[in-house]
Amino acid sequence: MSYQVLARKWRPRSFREMVGQTHVLKALINALDNQRLHHAYLFTGTRGVGKTTIARIIAKCLNCETGITSTPCGTCSVCREIDEGRFVDLIEIDAASRTKVEDTRELLDNVQYAPSRGRFKVYLIDEVHMLSTHSFNALLKTLEEPPPYVKFILATTDPQKLPATILSRCLQFSLKNMSPERVVEHLSHVLAAENVPFEADALWLLGRAADGSMRDAMSLTDQAIAFGEGKVLAADVRAMLGSLDHGQVYGVLQALLEGDARALLEAVRNLAEQGPDWAGVLAEMLNVLHRVAIAQALPEAVDNGQGDRDRVLALAQALPAEDVQFYYQMGLIGRRDLPLAPDPRGGFEMVLLRMLAFRPADTDDAPKPVLKPVGISQATADPANPVAAPAPAVPPPAAEPAPAAPAAPAPLVVPPPATVDHEPELPADAELRAEVEAISVPEPVAEVVDLPWEDPAPTSAPVAEPASAPRPTPQAAPTAAPPVHDEPPFDPSAYAAVGMDRDDEPPLDEDYYGGESDPVGFSYLDELAEHVQEEAPAPAPAPLPAAKPATGLALQWLELFPQLPVSGMTGNIAANCTLIAADGDDWLLHLDPGQGALFNTTQQRRLNEALNQHLGRTLNLRIELVLPEQETPAQAAARKRAERQQGAVASIEQDPLIQQMIKLFGAKVRQDTIEPVEALANQGQ
Repeated sequence: MSYQVLARKWRPRSFREMVGQTHVLKALINALDNQRLHHAYLFTGTRGVGKTTIARIIAKCLNCETGITSTPCGTCSVCREIDEGRFVDLIEIDAASRTKVEDTRELLDNVQYAPSRGRFKVYLIDEVHMLSTHSFNALLKTLEEPPPYVKFILATTDPQKLPATILSRCLQFSLKNMSPERVVEHLSHVLAAENVPFEADALWLLGRAADGSMRDAMSLTDQAIAFGEGKVLAADVRAMLGSLDHGQVYGVLQALLEGDARALLEAVRNLAEQGPDWAGVLAEMLNVLHRVAIAQALPEAVDNGQGDRDRVLALAQALPAEDVQFYYQMGLIGRRDLPLAPDPRGGFEMVLLRMLAFRPADTDDAPKPVLKPVGISQATADPANPVAAPAPAVPPPAAEPAPAAPAAPAPLVVPPPATVDHEPELPADAELRAEVEAISVPEPVAEVVDLPWEDPAPTSAPVAEPASAPRPTPQAAPTAAPPVHDEPPFDPSAYAAVGMDRDDEPPLDEDYYGGESDPVGFSYLDELAEHVQEEAPAPAPAPLPAAKPATGLALQWLELFPQLPVSGMTGNIAANCTLIAADGDDWLLHLDPGQGALFNTTQQRRLNEALNQHLGRTLNLRIELVLPEQETPAQAAARKRAERQQGAVASIEQDPLIQQMIKLFGAKVRQDTIEPVEALANQGQ
């Protein structure tokens, strides 16, 4: 008898023999036991996970001579014929080779005929996503309402290519990939039953190489048995697959942990003897580091998918968590840059040496760089030695030109200034400036004026003066001109008028003065001044902090103000008021006198109308210019802004990254640049 490969010999023949896919088997077993059978099933999943196997088992369950059951006998003629692939009512169709619409029509022409041997006629269409669009359209109606004796079972590895009309007519089951643990467990059972010696490490290599497919694992096991002359050994499997020895990756990580450059390069040399793919080696290192990071965060979450759980846990105990994160990030960057290296091995070695060279800042062997001072002049830092650094380029002030002296100048000694108990201390910059100015004056001047930042003039300095001029007394000595202060630049925003909107229509006609002009009298000017004072908008001063928090009527006004339909100057008047009395429909408001420039009868009328509109009744509103004792809406808004600003400043100052920058680099936080998040969001809108 010819040899039968393991994948076919050990194909499951019942649901009990299936490995994995419990979520699919449970639904199918319950449906068969309860006779709740659908007319179309769709199985999706990667290659070798059991799609066709489950379809054949369903065909046996439906046509077994013992009846419709989830546990077919496996001994009747129908079960044997299905296992041998010669049951006439199980029609297996390869959609990849029969994609034309004519093939689908031929299939549908036979649907109308009843089954020959079995209870149901089962159509198994494999790789159904390969059918053409016309074939899918031709299949739709029959797939939706087939004869009661017809069952469709579709299988595909790419369900995204199926039309939604097909998916909606089927019960869809997604088969999962096989985990390495499950593959190793099944291979151990198969090899033990076949009396083939094996090593556990070899099975883990086969389980990872199978990549979730049980059929691939069985095929690789057949190849390993042939390669190892009847044995499945780890060295033979590693040589057959051309894979990397997993232990060598741990050797590289152990050398990194110990900081041993010699051992690190020796490990690379041992790797090079196998001629590996250096990008694959880096990927294997990243895989191990990922599992080490999981072990440090949650040790019980580490799986044994590669048979090295104990080594991962040991490495997680020995390697600091920050080193694991750093090595992982450095490995990712190195894998990206590896194609740019002149030599792949050299690029891999540079990645490892880079990992070895850098250490976190808080370790004992971390480099301690000396930071040069930024923005600090040496003269300021060392006032005792002002000439240690070059003097700043400050041009000396231009000396006043001395008057022309006659032929016979007479020396004049200026009386010394009044003595003081002690000389004022000057900063280093002022001393340096005084010294430079003293050296750079070539000629004595006619008059010496003591500047506030200079030392008093020496008493023995001669001053040239005309001979005929009388000796001036200290009272007659000319005094220095007062310093001229530059006017600050004009800021139009400080005097900008409050913007008007549609709520602020022009005042009524009776508010304007309509008399004749009087160019010589003052009546017109008085009236014009009153009109401008009443109607011209003026900048609203900032509200003063409230003396007391709002309670009672004042608190009710705080809650009522945001609901009023007012804006512009009328809204500003209402924001700076507080409710003092509310006797029925007679209301009294106190307005901050600082806002009196904006207040007039028009604003009072508009505010009264807004209250009437909001409350639905007619009020008699009076407003008096009296400083409110309790908090107004404007003061409440200013207080909330200040609290948000203080919270933003505190959040910035307490930020660990900001504190680290201040500590390491001498950084300073400019509080005038800090804005709350709400303020920035409002600016973006």
